[in-house]
Amino acid sequence: MADLRQLITQWRGDPGATYLNWFLWDQRLKNFRSIRRGIGVVVDEIERDAFGNVYKGSSLETVVGAIAEQRQIFKGADHAFLWKPKLRIPDIYEARDNQLAFGRFLDNCCGCEDEAAILRQIELLDSRKIKGLGPAAANLLYFVHPTLMPPFNTAIVKGYNALTGARIRLGRWDDYLTMRAGMLRLNADYRALLSNDLGAIGGLLFDVGGGRYRLDQPVDPAEQAQWLQAVVDAQTRSTSAIARQEEGDRTHTEIQQWLRDLGRAVGYEVYIAANDRGRECADGRLGDGCLSQLPESLNMSPGADAVRLIDVLWLAEGEVVAAFEVEHSTSIYSGIVRLLDLSLGAPSSISRELFIVAPDARADEVLAQVRRPAFRAIGSLRVRYLPYGELERHRENMARFGEGLKAIQAVSRLLE
Repeated sequence: MADLRQLITQWRGDPGATYLNWFLWDQRLKNFRSIRRGIGVVVDEIERDAFGNVYKGSSLETVVGAIAEQRQIFKGADHAFLWKPKLRIPDIYEARDNQLAFGRFLDNCCGCEDEAAILRQIELLDSRKIKGLGPAAANLLYFVHPTLMPPFNTAIVKGYNALTGARIRLGRWDDYLTMRAGMLRLNADYRALLSNDLGAIGGLLFDVGGGRYRLDQPVDPAEQAQWLQAVVDAQTRSTSAIARQEEGDRTHTEIQQWLRDLGRAVGYEVYIAANDRGRECADGRLGDGCLSQLPESLNMSPGADAVRLIDVLWLAEGEVVAAFEVEHSTSIYSGIVRLLDLSLGAPSSISRELFIVAPDARADEVLAQVRRPAFRAIGSLRVRYLPYGELERHRENMARFGEGLKAIQAVSRLLE
């Protein structure tokens, strides 16, 4: 299939396609741990009968919302879980037995270590025929086992059918598993151009199914003109979207640089997230002049993998005194989980401040996330909201005259 190899090569170099725009997006990997932890909260609440009987405001909405906020491939991932009262689906909110089955399915899959065990759990869940609960749940499994369970949505199914000539249907686990087997074969055949992470092959199928590529160029002149115009329109939309995303990335880096420089000016050592320290900024690299690794006590603590990805840490004598998660446009949920991993996984003998740093316009969103049932533990911690505007207005004076945390505490507010 030389044409497919050519298509994959074209897809890998297309700046508007999912490979460069999502799969290689450094924020993608930061979300894995927080989504896994969120699944654990869902499981715990279901087991304790504390989950409730509505989707809105539930821990499941928090987790699936964080998945849906990933770039285009997961847009709409929450639709399958929205409560549809007239149809009474998905039937995991009012039927306690179904709710328990779903919770235990997630819990057991999180504990599975091989493919056969996961497939057995899917078989058991499918045998219950829970109304409205289909393979959309595979999107949760992808973030637990990305090398074994591919993501799933309408566009991916369409792409798979277009590429293989299959007739996979939506909403059925047996069809999902058939498609999964075919995706694994494709992934093996073109492994050098794809990845062990099945998000890559999923992204390729998403772009094919979404109409970004056609496998056959039209011969009829009128149809060909229409097809070429559609390609131009898609590229125009992609260029605009990429510009917005790059602007967001630049802003995120700029805020990290402000916090880096301010921390050093008021007397702290600074650590920059492991996957961000190589980013270019105004005066070089973001990690210039900062710690190259966490102190040993933090490196060995539970949740260390998440702590390494916190955007900015200020340290004194090997202890974190302040942690900052910059949430320009990505899920606030993921940042909160990383701050919780720091506080609950690495207890400290000194007072520690936690900051959500976000645009002024996201103040209500920050507060709403902190008040979610999934974050009850945050009530005992000192989490503050630091708006971009306050940081920009006062950072130079704080750097010049400030000492310790007093100045930055003054321009932020405690979230309660």
